Amino acid sequence: MATTEKELTLDDLSRLFETQISAIQDLPALENLRVEWIGKKGHIPLQMRNLGKVAEAERKILGQKINEVKTKVESELDRKHKTLFAQSLNEQLEKERVDVTLPGVPLAKTCEHPVWKVQAELVKIFSNCGFVVEMGPEVEHEFFNFDALNMPKNHPARAMQDTFYIAGEKELVLRTHTSPVQIRTMLLQPPPIRMICPGRVYRSDYDPTHSPMFHQIEGLLVDQDVVMGDLKGLLDHMVKEFFGASLGVRLRPSFFPFTEPSAEVDMACVFCSGKGCKTCKQTGWIEIGGCGMVDPEVFKSVDLNPEKWSGFAFGMGLERMTMLKYGVSDLRSFFESDQRFLREFS
Repeated sequence: MATTEKELTLDDLSRLFETQISAIQDLPALENLRVEWIGKKGHIPLQMRNLGKVAEAERKILGQKINEVKTKVESELDRKHKTLFAQSLNEQLEKERVDVTLPGVPLAKTCEHPVWKVQAELVKIFSNCGFVVEMGPEVEHEFFNFDALNMPKNHPARAMQDTFYIAGEKELVLRTHTSPVQIRTMLLQPPPIRMICPGRVYRSDYDPTHSPMFHQIEGLLVDQDVVMGDLKGLLDHMVKEFFGASLGVRLRPSFFPFTEPSAEVDMACVFCSGKGCKTCKQTGWIEIGGCGMVDPEVFKSVDLNPEKWSGFAFGMGLERMTMLKYGVSDLRSFFESDQRFLREFS
């Protein structure tokens, strides 16, 4: 007949525990042993409850011995746990060991986006001519985007089919050009001013040559005695630096509300060097942007005296410049994140 726990002495319990813990080989079994000995219904708590049944004269001595066994049990459980945990961790590390001698996974070849490459190149060209880069918000107030640029309330550019308005904010729009940065610059600093403003702009267009979001770079020079020849000389220098020394520019009369006189900027066709081809419709010229002398009304809107100050402004689409430089036929390709297309520019 098996001996009951009540009949076991504390020495018997101590020896029993030593036998049991020496046989433990893993952490789950150790946890079961812990519950068996110091859990709520374990051996040690049971001995503590039975202490009240012992004569008072023996209770103190017996209580000390129970605490000694309890301390020993807890200490051995803790030591065994550390040993088994370290063993388990080592087994896991060995099983999941990474062979560092294996060749690594090569990173895919990447490149800068072609539009950003073109922007950086144009910024460098104009910076070498003394122009500084200015930035402005893409969510713009109508005053900076239209009013100060001589485009009154009834101007077609304000129509919903051309402009993205902010819902609930009738005077806020996604800027339709980077020209508002020119207005902000003239309001913040006195002339002379030489600045360019590259950035994203937004219009309600989407076809092979238009996108609802695209990039522009615009420039502004304000000083005394600025003439149209200065403007043409700068644009001619830009085209030769960007496309090649053999290509030139011409200014074709046009109209913009914020410049007077105004002109379209044409460059000699990069595909036929001005001889005439299908791309340039046999004219030998390709339009790349617009320009002109700053309209006196624009100067008045920023409190500059048009009798004292003169200047010119110009602007061009970065996607169009990129298409011409790299021979891309569909502007939408720049925004489709097709890795096969982008890898062509690496």
